[in-house]
Amino acid sequence: MAAFNLTHSDPSTFILMGIPGLEAAHIWISIPFSVFYIIGLLGNLMVLFVVVKEQTLHKPMFLLLCMLALTDITMSTSVMPKALCIFWFNLKGITVGGCLTQLFFLHASSMTHSAILVTMAFDRYVAICNPLRYATILTNARIAKLGLVGLIRAVLFILPIPLLLSRQPFCANRIIPHTHCEHMAVSKMSCGDTTVNRTHGLVITFVVIGSDLTLIALSYGLIIRAVLRISQKEAHQKALNTCTAHICVMLTTYTPFLFTTLTHRFGQGVAPHVHILLANLYFLLSPMLNPIIYGVKTKELRDKVGKYPCRM
Repeated sequence: MAAFNLTHSDPSTFILMGIPGLEAAHIWISIPFSVFYIIGLLGNLMVLFVVVKEQTLHKPMFLLLCMLALTDITMSTSVMPKALCIFWFNLKGITVGGCLTQLFFLHASSMTHSAILVTMAFDRYVAICNPLRYATILTNARIAKLGLVGLIRAVLFILPIPLLLSRQPFCANRIIPHTHCEHMAVSKMSCGDTTVNRTHGLVITFVVIGSDLTLIALSYGLIIRAVLRISQKEAHQKALNTCTAHICVMLTTYTPFLFTTLTHRFGQGVAPHVHILLANLYFLLSPMLNPIIYGVKTKELRDKVGKYPCRM
C-alpha cells in the first residue's frame, strides 16, 4: 500500500486501476486472462516456427499468416503483462512515457492487423477470381511490400496520438480506471483541450478502419459474384471454403474492436467493468483464436504442424 501511495504522488506516473468494481475478483479474472494469453502466444509462435521451417509453406498466404501472428503477439503482449502485474502483484503504477509507449504499440499493432486482413481479403479475391494469374500477381515480395505499407500507415496515423498527448498538461488525479493505457482513457486525464486528440481518434476509427472494412466488403462482393457464376456445386463449396477462415478471423477481430471503441465514446449506459473486460478480451481472443482457426481450416498448415508432435 505504501508503494501505491508513493507512486500516486509521483507527477510522472499514472495509476492503472485494473477493473474498477471487480478488484476483489482480480485474481480470479487473471486465470482465464493468463491462460488465453499463453495459448495465443504459443499458437502464434508455433505458426511462425512452422512457416519459417517448412520451405513448402513459403507462399504468399502463409507469409500473411506470419504477419498476422506477429501483430497478434505484439498486440496481446503490449497489454497483458502489465494487466497481470496489476491483478497478481497490485503493481498499478506506470510512467507517463511507459503509458504513451504502450498506447502506441497496442494501437499501431491493431491498425497493422486491420491492414493485413485487407491484404488477406485481396489474396482470397485473386485466388478465386483470377486463379491463373495468382502466382504472378501475388508474389512473396509483393506481399512483403503490402505488409510494410500497412505498418508505415499504422505508424503515421498512430504516432501523432502519443506525441500530442505528451504535450498535454495532466491533472493532479492521474488514476486511469483501466488495465492499460487506452487512447480515450489517457485523454480524459488531461486538463487541456483534447479536441485534436479526440478528432484524430474518430478519424482513425471511422475513416481508416471504415475504409478497411469497405475494401474487405468489396473484395467479398466480387468473390460472391464470381462464385455465383460457377455452375458446379463442388466448385462453389471449394471456393467458399477458402474464405471461411478469413471470415472467422474478421469476426473475432472487428466485432469486439468496434463494440469497445464505440461504447467508450458513446456508450455512457455501459458499465465501466463491462467495457474494460471486453476491451481486454479484444486483445486476447483474436490472438488466441487466429492460429487455431487457420490451423483447423488450412490443410497444409495443419499437416505441417501435426508433424512436430509426432516427431517428439
